Amino acid sequence: MKAEAGRHKTGLTPVHLFSHGSPLMIYETTECSKYWRKCGDEARAHNVKGIVMLSSHWATLGDGIEVATNPAPQICPMGIVPSNDYKTYKMTSDLATAQRCIDLLQAEGFNVSGNPQYNWIVDVYTIIQKMFPEGNPPPVTVVSSNARYDPHYHLKIGKTLRQLRKENYLLIGTGGSVHNLYRNRWGSMVKYRDSLAQEIPPEEWALEFKQSLEDVMTKTSGLQLQRAVTRLMKHPQFRDAHGTDDHFVPAAFVAGAAGDAEDEGCHGVLGAETWELSNMANLQFTFGKWPKQPLVAA
Repeated sequence: MKAEAGRHKTGLTPVHLFSHGSPLMIYETTECSKYWRKCGDEARAHNVKGIVMLSSHWATLGDGIEVATNPAPQICPMGIVPSNDYKTYKMTSDLATAQRCIDLLQAEGFNVSGNPQYNWIVDVYTIIQKMFPEGNPPPVTVVSSNARYDPHYHLKIGKTLRQLRKENYLLIGTGGSVHNLYRNRWGSMVKYRDSLAQEIPPEEWALEFKQSLEDVMTKTSGLQLQRAVTRLMKHPQFRDAHGTDDHFVPAAFVAGAAGDAEDEGCHGVLGAETWELSNMANLQFTFGKWPKQPLVAA
């Protein structure tokens, strides 16, 4: 069920929490892919200056994070999907925005550095290719997660980069709503390259955590959103829903970017939902709205 967007702070771009799903989502047409395209169309119509994404597939060890600074990144191959389905798509990095992110994060005390070896990973390019299927997407800057997966740390990343919403950048966390590879049913993907078959319905633990996540995203706002997202890691079904924490922390990033005190009353909207492999839930949330009149990028 879709929620209402709630009050929106004028002058801020939206924030998206996208579940990228399995690799097969890159060529499937689903409710999620249709929603990604809608979001891409809106971003382009408002002359978005660039896109900044927090990655779930790229994590930095130790106490730091990294920002992609490769001037000519390649697309990393992924299994099961023929490379000609995605590797010819052209994406552009944004070194100036990468440095802007580094400066903002350093000013808030983060141990952050650029990584000139980063190449596009599936959690990023699946989303971008579906948002802009006709090509020529806006420049993309990727920020790593931290492999300790402290939700408060990732909240702070979002709060720090929130400033970019005032500069006509689009912030996206790319992760998963229910994403436990150990609890999926892989038969249809392995045999038939089909992740959408749903041989059996989702199990109760998956449905329960999915609903709890949806409730947090669509019924809380402002500082309450930040607290509610971090509490989800103590949910009784959290470890069933997330065998590892990597695909959850983008939710904390989004809560930081869209959960300031001035965001009180601006609830998330559930834009689309797709299930794969029986127990993998891909929910797409958006906080805030574009202004009625298209912006002009600086």
